[in-house]
Amino acid sequence: MACGNVSTPPQFHYAGDRTGTPARGGETDIEQDIGNIHDFWFGELDSQGLSPPDRQRLWFGGLTETDALCRQRFGSLCECALGGGLQHWEDSDAGLVALLLLLDQFPRNIHRGSPRAFAGDARARALSREWVEHGHYQRLPAIHQVFLYMPLEHSEDLDDQDTCVALFAQLAATTGSDQVASFSRYAAAHREVIARFGRFPHRNALLGRESSAGELAWLDAHGGF
Repeated sequence: MACGNVSTPPQFHYAGDRTGTPARGGETDIEQDIGNIHDFWFGELDSQGLSPPDRQRLWFGGLTETDALCRQRFGSLCECALGGGLQHWEDSDAGLVALLLLLDQFPRNIHRGSPRAFAGDARARALSREWVEHGHYQRLPAIHQVFLYMPLEHSEDLDDQDTCVALFAQLAATTGSDQVASFSRYAAAHREVIARFGRFPHRNALLGRESSAGELAWLDAHGGF
């Protein structure tokens, strides 16, 4: 893995995990890195473009072993992305989605309990907004769209939250999927918090922000996300 801005990856499809195997049939190291991220995070997609249900535990289980696995397998790539690298990944659908995971999802595993968990949020939001504004998101599989919207869900900007809620509602209606409907409900819940407080209270202690009485009461009742 090289951290730089060279060589644009083409569009490609992945099947199976390629960790520890040599590049195949003209597959570049870049393709292999991106493919391994997709295989690990999404698994094999179904006819609706959704991941197997057991991926929910990987994504949202908060498991120590998941954090360790993300750190072991993708820690170097994550730090590269957080440092502003891998810009060439932005030039393909698969690369962009993988880059968003390195910026928005993996830091929350690798740096759980540290302010660095949010270090990639600004770049992830900018990329997400760009792809939404240009309509590129519409060509992605449903679960890739979900994680394209996640940086907006994690944003403490109400405009981002409004966009996110609308996008999830649209995707839920289009797919008719219970899984996507659940994502849509969580997006609405995130928006409610930002509309009320202007920030996520559960981040306050970690980021050195003083919580208001209302935020403390909310934390006592809900505990954050």
